[in-house]
Amino acid sequence: RKAPVARSPSEEHKEPQPGRCAYFVLRKKRFCRMIPAPGRRFCGEHGHEEEQNDRKRIPCPLDPKHTVYEDQLQKHLKKCNSREKPKPVYFVQDINAGLKDVSEIPEKQVPLSSLSIEELQNLITRLKKASNGLELHLKEQILSHQALQEALSDPKNGESAFKHLKQQASILGNMERLHLLGPGRCFVEFGAGRGKLSHWVDIALENVESVQFLLVERATTRFKVDGKHKRRDSIFERLQVDIQHLCLNKVPILEKKKLPVVGIGKHLCGAATDLALRCLVESYTTCCDGKDEEPAPKRCRAAQTEVAPHKSAGNESTTEDHKPVAGIVIALCCHHKCDWTHYVGREFFKSVGLGPVEFHYFQRMSSWATCGMQETTGKASTSEDSEDQTNETEEHEHTLSSTASGSDTLQGTLSVEERKELGCLCKRLIDHGRIEYLQQQGYKAALQYYTEAAVSLENVLLTAVPNPSVIPEPTI
Repeated sequence: RKAPVARSPSEEHKEPQPGRCAYFVLRKKRFCRMIPAPGRRFCGEHGHEEEQNDRKRIPCPLDPKHTVYEDQLQKHLKKCNSREKPKPVYFVQDINAGLKDVSEIPEKQVPLSSLSIEELQNLITRLKKASNGLELHLKEQILSHQALQEALSDPKNGESAFKHLKQQASILGNMERLHLLGPGRCFVEFGAGRGKLSHWVDIALENVESVQFLLVERATTRFKVDGKHKRRDSIFERLQVDIQHLCLNKVPILEKKKLPVVGIGKHLCGAATDLALRCLVESYTTCCDGKDEEPAPKRCRAAQTEVAPHKSAGNESTTEDHKPVAGIVIALCCHHKCDWTHYVGREFFKSVGLGPVEFHYFQRMSSWATCGMQETTGKASTSEDSEDQTNETEEHEHTLSSTASGSDTLQGTLSVEERKELGCLCKRLIDHGRIEYLQQQGYKAALQYYTEAAVSLENVLLTAVPNPSVIPEPTI
């Protein structure tokens, strides 16, 4: 055996020997003994240490959340994940955005907490008047599907997984009730995330041929489950695009095969629901050849009649002859994130004497339905930006800050139950605008509870299927 090399006094005091590399080798608990080039502190092996100490890092101009070495900026810009990528063929700027006249939107939105008690009471009175005559007690359609029975009975699934499985099973059960689970269709999952809903639809259609899946998600997603499918008959394709700019007519697989589409979504947040509805019943039903603005005036003329089932002749032929959209099944949530610009029920709001100002307050008040504005002042004041944050669950059940939801104004004036009731009223009013929009476009639309409140507070499912025939009702 070789005798151990004696350490010099300089090494004992954690100092490099003169003329030797200044890099301390942690594994060997000593400095490197290589001789660096004249004028350098580190040898060739450890020269990067000296360079990194002398180089400056700056925020990336494309995304200041990360930094880059200043001398490597140009190289980094070519491969940065935040760089502007080539637009896909199905990207059409703001095709589903909705409102183009910005004059309708107030320049400054007054926070709900800034209203006086009198102003708030007047707002509540207008809410109750507009909701008068609406169907507020929804029918229960809490169903299940055999495709998820094995997973539902698996004791390895925890409480959180069990809740998600129950919701997915009920969504599939409602799709089966509406005869939407069948061959020769393309299922478009909006806000797909990991793609779990499409996964279970594919399991349910195990012995069905010619099934396609389009998973729409604007963000990059980890741990996707659609990559695990190896069946030859079902095809999974991801569309990384904002629903606001998605033109389904230009998706190559739909452009080629002209398949009827079934739009699905589990907890599609706020304005994303309105964007998805417009994407399906307007931009996909109408050819995207520069005529994407035509459905808007048709909807206005139908709304002016104040009879929801009335349709124009153009809408009759589209719905009856082609039926490009076979059905829509979307679990709703996060009404406080709705936007008047994208909202499809604007004509309904105007018909009951409401506008963008009232919509702004009602969508804020809708959060009372799930949080009840309980007197947890410590939690409410921890973050001013809590209204823009969601928790890690797919239900997106979260509490707004006291400023956004108006708890300071309401302190002592309304009970928790009253606030919860008003929040539900706001949700139903916003959802009814969506129902009328779909009815005017030739669809039989409905709202129903698809799961228990103990499973998810956001437990309302929006369904729509084309009317088999559009027969105008006689005007009385």
